[in-house]
Amino acid sequence: MTTHACGPSIDGVLVQWGERLFYPASRIVRPVPPARLNTMTRRKAAVIRQRIYATVVRRAPQVMVKVTGGRGMGAIAAHFRYISKNGRLGIEDDRGVVIDGKDAVPELVEQWRSGGSLIPEVSHRREAFNIMLSMPHGTDAQFVLKAAREFAKTELSGHRYVMVLHQHQANPHVHLSVRAESTSGTRLNPRKADLHRWRETFAVRLRGWGVQAEATRQATRGAVRNFDPIWRVKAGQEGRLRESGEQLKSGEPFQRNRNGALQAWANIAQALETSADAQDRALAESIRKFALGSAYLRQVAQQRTRGQREVSTVSRERVAGTHPLQLVKSTSEPEIERRTRAR
Repeated sequence: MTTHACGPSIDGVLVQWGERLFYPASRIVRPVPPARLNTMTRRKAAVIRQRIYATVVRRAPQVMVKVTGGRGMGAIAAHFRYISKNGRLGIEDDRGVVIDGKDAVPELVEQWRSGGSLIPEVSHRREAFNIMLSMPHGTDAQFVLKAAREFAKTELSGHRYVMVLHQHQANPHVHLSVRAESTSGTRLNPRKADLHRWRETFAVRLRGWGVQAEATRQATRGAVRNFDPIWRVKAGQEGRLRESGEQLKSGEPFQRNRNGALQAWANIAQALETSADAQDRALAESIRKFALGSAYLRQVAQQRTRGQREVSTVSRERVAGTHPLQLVKSTSEPEIERRTRAR
């Protein structure tokens, strides 16, 4: 996407609200910078434009990072057997050494059991973390593997880890198992902010290999569906899942986050549509279409149409005094509801 320098007020709005959309660590929305345009603001605004374009125009594939934990060597060994298909797939360690065959897993288990503090067969704490780095169907599996290697070197430095590429399923993904205790004795304890940073790192590494990838938050995308936990994924693949109903998110924190994201999108669109740059104005229209097509906005419209009780909660949830359905100001509520019924 070609970017052009625009007025300081527009770039200021992009930075002010774009950081809320794309960088969740920035919890406070900073005031719009003064009228004098500075180089830092211009650079930040250029990055925000690129992120917006990738999200709402290109609809770049979203990276997926899932994390579970292994409590004890018994659980860790079982995971090693699963990801390596009992040694049929090569297991690559943090030194870049690849092992396979029937003796690969037992050897690896013994190395991990005593390679530092002894890991008991059963433990009350997480002795390892299992990370799955995934991309949608059609992504080159070797690029996923290369990006995963770089991700691990960046984010898991000082820890023992192994990885296995899976490309026999619908989407290519890498299973990473990392020992919780590092070589220096510190323990890995990923939090929500860490998980988002991991997604960002993985996406950056993929883009470095020429793969379109983004790590946009669910709230920013207006997503309403919970990702299935690994046990559900495995059960579904093996035909053991009795019900497959969609797992939808709800609750006031969920609504507050989505409404806040809609407010940010609306403010950015309003700023861009005043730009002298035709590309900015076109991007504003793309943002409106993106917001109108979001699953969250459709969900709200459906609730209003059905007159469900939950709509009273949504109606009370105001964002800067504006109902979320009115945030995309170029389209009226009846039009949104008409599009919802037509889907």
